[in-house]
Amino acid sequence: MDYGLLVIGIAFLVVSYLIGVKKQTKLLVGFNKKMIKNKSLLGTVTGLGYFLPLGVIVVFNSMVDYSHEGTVFMGAMLLLLTALYFFINKKLLD
Repeated sequence: MDYGLLVIGIAFLVVSYLIGVKKQTKLLVGFNKKMIKNKSLLGTVTGLGYFLPLGVIVVFNSMVDYSHEGTVFMGAMLLLLTALYFFINKKLLD
């Protein structure tokens, strides 16, 4: 068990809760808040569609040792980030 990854995974899950459930979009930096049409939907998609699966994968990787776990993690992260990017650009931007 890798305790460092476990702490990072729990941090991702906490951020997922704060953004996805509590709608604290102020934790998201690097975007123009004036251009977002629906900040509540942004919080839901980002928190529950990106940070939650990523947190679950990191917690799983901390508990289970298997070959190519870094590749699986990076692939999942890039897939989720790409999907999130396209969704935000198509549905939430003015």
